Amino acid sequence: MTFLAHTGRYFALLGKVFSRPERLRMYTAKLFTEIESLGVNSVGLVMILSSFIGAIITLQLSYNLVNPLIPRYLVGLANRDTLILEFSCTIMAMIMTGKIGSNIASELGTMRVTEQIDSLEIMGVNSACYLIMPKITAVIFVFPFLYILSVFCGLVGGLIVGPAMGAISAADYLGGIRYLFVPRFVYLSAFKSLFFGFLVSSVPAYFGYYVEGGAFEVGAASTRAVINTNILVLVLDLILTQILF
Repeated sequence: MTFLAHTGRYFALLGKVFSRPERLRMYTAKLFTEIESLGVNSVGLVMILSSFIGAIITLQLSYNLVNPLIPRYLVGLANRDTLILEFSCTIMAMIMTGKIGSNIASELGTMRVTEQIDSLEIMGVNSACYLIMPKITAVIFVFPFLYILSVFCGLVGGLIVGPAMGAISAADYLGGIRYLFVPRFVYLSAFKSLFFGFLVSSVPAYFGYYVEGGAFEVGAASTRAVINTNILVLVLDLILTQILF
């Protein structure tokens, strides 16, 4: 299929996804299940990755900014801005694509090839709305919280490892974190994470929902979903950065 054909079918699917649900109570229960499955179960991964990245950035900056004319507090400032502006927002979205996106694509793909989606359609259920809308809503809901958690863990990781390795004092690091802090950057990056959450959930859902074939095609669709979602996240990040900042 061509790019335009995929685009048209993607938006047609979204039209089915966001149509009026048959039973709101049933969708609400499924929403909380998806929040736990896709969001809460990702907390550990976000904490580990962000803590190590914050620590690594702190050490790299400390060991390379050795010019006596460069104040040491810039290490904390650079780590803070890196986490707030890009890593905890964009890079973490790309990492979550590998976990959340592949999970969604493989789950829906398996349901398609085992004809479970066809069974829902036969029973008169809007399968796209029932299966996909709770996933998209759950991911959009949890992404800002994961973003805040990522920033916090990254800063704490730098605070622990930097002084422990003798790379920077805790006072200099904390001073850099507070120096020229702009709260607006946090709000805008959290706002960007909402768009990334939509992409991370809807694009893999599209690839999984329209799988044709067997187990091999499910794996291939999951791979395509991750690759295409990451590309779209970067393109959207470029656009939103230009508009918002």
